[in-house]
Amino acid sequence: MRRLKNWQLFAICVLTWSTTWYAITFQIAHVTPEVSVALRFGLAGVTVLLLCVARGEPLRFPWRVHALFALQGGFMYGVSYLCVYHAELYVVSGLVAVGYSASPLIAGIGAHYLYKVRITRRFVAGGVLGLLGVALIFWPEFRRAAGDHDAALGALFTVGAVLLSSVGSLSASRNRARQLPFWPSLGYGILYGAAVSAVFALAQGHSFAPPALASWWFSLFYLALAGSVLTFACFLTLQERIGPGPTASIGVMTPLLALVVSMAFEGFRPDVLTFAGAALAVAGNVLMLRRS
Repeated sequence: MRRLKNWQLFAICVLTWSTTWYAITFQIAHVTPEVSVALRFGLAGVTVLLLCVARGEPLRFPWRVHALFALQGGFMYGVSYLCVYHAELYVVSGLVAVGYSASPLIAGIGAHYLYKVRITRRFVAGGVLGLLGVALIFWPEFRRAAGDHDAALGALFTVGAVLLSSVGSLSASRNRARQLPFWPSLGYGILYGAAVSAVFALAQGHSFAPPALASWWFSLFYLALAGSVLTFACFLTLQERIGPGPTASIGVMTPLLALVVSMAFEGFRPDVLTFAGAALAVAGNVLMLRRS
């Protein structure tokens, strides 16, 4: 990851994550969100720790460090993704992805107040434009939610996912500032996220028996290896370089491609508000990423 340039890290995250939203639908069609998240990140976490062994990375840490790993992973890969998977039970995946367009502003403001990271007026203005774009794209869903229980739940789970993910992102940023090793932090964090989901699944009595379907297994490995190991490694590397606020702008560009995927495979039909919202989201993203 160290050899990749910032734009390459950015592109990998956007191109991969824009398709993972749709891949999730193959999972939740056959197993509960709690089981699916636990299996996805369990597989991803084991893969990362095996990479650590191959790289000769130390894997023994005191319990205080494990507490930091758990804080990062519980939010970033656990409860936030439970909200994502539950949201996709009620609204199309592209719309859930669009909700993540609010991530840059939330992460930037959080970093400012918690860690005294400076944010500019241009960054805030770009974040507000992104939020306006999200509101326009989601507007038909908001209107439908007034009389539709499913749409309202989908919107609430989406908001929860964005907020909880931002907490995990800020925790990861602080862990890197404490100079915790990158790959062990990622591996243990992912496993702690899987453990959180597994606890929820066990508490509700869900079965962990996987279906005998090729599409389910392919989507699981794609989500675990490409959508988790590869992309989170790129995301956290980029966050270390440019900060949590600008890195979260990935959450603006990814949904635009995710909407295209939803149009192609889920029957999503855009209207004038969709295109206007997408234009605002892109404008906000450009404004946030521009150098002074």
